[in-house]
Amino acid sequence: MEDLKHECGVALIRLRKPLEYYHQTYGSWMYGLNKLYLLMEKQHNRGQEGAGLACVKLEANPGNEYMFRERAVGSDAIGAIFASVHQHYEHIPPEHLRNACYAKKELPFAGELYMGHLRYSTTGKSGISYIHPFLRRNNWRARNLALCGNFNLTNVDEVFREITSIGQHPRLYGDAYIILEQMGHRLDREVERLYRLCRDEGLRGMDVTHAIEDRMDLSNVLKQCTPLWDGGFVINGITGSGESFCVRDPWGIRPAFYYIDEEVVVMASERPVIQTTMNVSSHQVEELLPGQALLTSKNGHARTAQILEPKQVRACSFERIYFSRGSDADIYKERKQLGENLVHPILKAIDYDLEHTVFSFIPNTAEVAYFGLQEGLNNYLNQKKKEWIADRNARKDPEELEKILSMRIRTEKVAIKDIKLRTFIAEGNSRNDLAAHVYDITYGSINPGVDNLVVIDDSIVRGTTLKQSIISILDRLGPKKIVIVSSSPQVRYPDYYGIDMSRLNEFIAFRAAVALLEERGMSDLIRQAYQKAKHQQAQPCPTTIRNYVKEIYAPFRDEEISARMVSLLTTQSTRARVEIVYQTLSGLHSACPHHKGDWYFSGDYPTIGGARMVNDAFVHFMEEEYLNKTGELIMTH
Repeated sequence: MEDLKHECGVALIRLRKPLEYYHQTYGSWMYGLNKLYLLMEKQHNRGQEGAGLACVKLEANPGNEYMFRERAVGSDAIGAIFASVHQHYEHIPPEHLRNACYAKKELPFAGELYMGHLRYSTTGKSGISYIHPFLRRNNWRARNLALCGNFNLTNVDEVFREITSIGQHPRLYGDAYIILEQMGHRLDREVERLYRLCRDEGLRGMDVTHAIEDRMDLSNVLKQCTPLWDGGFVINGITGSGESFCVRDPWGIRPAFYYIDEEVVVMASERPVIQTTMNVSSHQVEELLPGQALLTSKNGHARTAQILEPKQVRACSFERIYFSRGSDADIYKERKQLGENLVHPILKAIDYDLEHTVFSFIPNTAEVAYFGLQEGLNNYLNQKKKEWIADRNARKDPEELEKILSMRIRTEKVAIKDIKLRTFIAEGNSRNDLAAHVYDITYGSINPGVDNLVVIDDSIVRGTTLKQSIISILDRLGPKKIVIVSSSPQVRYPDYYGIDMSRLNEFIAFRAAVALLEERGMSDLIRQAYQKAKHQQAQPCPTTIRNYVKEIYAPFRDEEISARMVSLLTTQSTRARVEIVYQTLSGLHSACPHHKGDWYFSGDYPTIGGARMVNDAFVHFMEEEYLNKTGELIMTH
C-alpha cells in the first residue's frame, strides 16, 4: 500500500529506586535512558519525521537544572537525540561517569523519569517547534510541564477559544501546544490551591514546596481538561517535581499499554515493545482502558484512575491491519485471519483454477496476511483432495492418486521493494517514472499467458502506487489475469484521529463512486448530498451530525466500486485482465473482534467531531474541485 503518515508513538519510564540501585544491579545508572531508547527504537515505525525526549531529575537543589529536553527532526531523529544526550558525557572522566552519585548530582539527563515521542505530522506542520515533547517552564518545579502525545483533536478551535477566553495567549496554533497551555493553566491553579492549604496549615518556605509536591494529584488537572477534547488521544505528561500521567481517550481509539514492577513503571503505544524491552510476557503488560489515566506520584507510587466515562469502545482497526508491529501475538493471529477470510472470493476470481495460479504479496506489511491466505488455501486444497480421492478410490489408479497428492498451492515472491523513492531529485513525469521502479519483480516466476497472478496487500487507499508501479510491473510477467487483494475493506472515509488522510478525493474508492454516479446519470445525488452537508455545516451547535458522504456510496455494491477502480488504475497498455478483491466489513470484524473502530470503511465515526469533519471535507471537495470542474456557480452562505 501507499505509505500513510500515521499517528505518533509515545513512551515513558519511571525508575522507582535510586540511580545507585540500577548501577549496582544492571551495571549502569543509564538503565532508564537505555530503556527509553529501546522503547522508542522499537516503535520507529510510528514516527519518522522527528523525535524528542524529556527527563526529570528528582531532588535537585535550587539553582541546579532538573528538567531536560532534546528534540530533532528527520527519520534518524531517535539516533540524533540520544547522540546529543551522550555528547554531554564525552569529556567526563571515566571514574565520574561510572559514579551514580556523581551523575545524579552533576550530569544532565541523569534522572529518574523519562518520556519519549516519535512524530508523524497529521497537520502538515513541520519543523523543530512542532516536535514533542512541548515544555512549559516555571520557577516552581510542580508547575513545569512537558507534554507529548499520539493524538489528533477534531475540535482544536473550540479548545483554543476556551483558553483564550480566560486570557491565555498561546504562541503557536497547534493542538499539542494548545493542550499544553490548557493543562498548564489548570496545573497552575492546582498548585495555587495546594499552596493556600499549606499556608493555612502554617507551613512556610521549602516546607510548602515539599508539601505541594507530595500532595499533587494530576487526576484533578486531567478531569478539568479532558472533557473538552473530541478525538482519539493518548497523551503523556511529566512535571518538574516528578509526577507523570498517561491518559487515553474514552473510546479507546488510540492504543496504550503499561507494565509495573518494583523497579519501574513503563508505558508505550504497543504491547510487544514493552515485552521485548523489559523481557516480560504478554500477560504482564496491561492495556490502559478507555478514559483511564496511569498516574505516578513524586514518590513513585503508580495507580490508574478513571478520568472520563468510557464510551462504546472503538479501538482503531487500522492498528491491527497495518500500523502496529506484527510481533504482537494477537495482531499476528488477526492478520493471518484477515488473509484466510479471503480464500473463497479469491477462488471465485480465479475460477477455482489453482493449478494455473501463483500467489504472492506486496512487501512488507501484507506478509502475515499472506501466510493466513496460504493456510486457508492449503486447507481448501486438502479438503478437495479428500473428496477427489474418495470419488476415485474405487478405480485404484496409482498415477491419478499420485497426481492428486502432489498438488500444491503455488507461491512465489513476485514483488520486491527495490528502492526508496527520493522524490526531491525529480519533478513531474520524471517523478512518476521513478515511482514506477520502486518495486521490482522476479522474472520467470509465472508461465506467461497461462497463469493467473494473485497478490495480497494490507490495504488500498489512494491507489497511486498500484497505478504508477505495482500493476505495470506485475503485467510485465505476462499473467493471464492479475488479482489484487486487499486484506482490509474499501477505505472510503478520511481519518481524523491521528492518521494523515483527510482529503476525500485522495481515496480511489471515492473517485470510483463519483465516476459511477456521473456515468449512470446520477450526478444530482452528489449535489443533493452537498446541499445537505452545507446546510448542516451552517447549524450553530448540532448535538448530532449525519455523515452525508455515505450517500455517495449507497447506490452501489462493493463489487461495482471495485470494478470501477480497476478502470481508474489500469491503462490501455495493461495486457492482463485485472480484478480487485476486498475484505468485507464483516470479515474485518470477525478477524479483529475487539477493535471495532471501522470509520475508515463504514463512515461511522465515534465522535461528533469526526462526522463534522468528513462533511467539511466533502463541502471542500465540492467547492474547490467538483463544482469548479463542472463550471457550476457556487452559492456561499
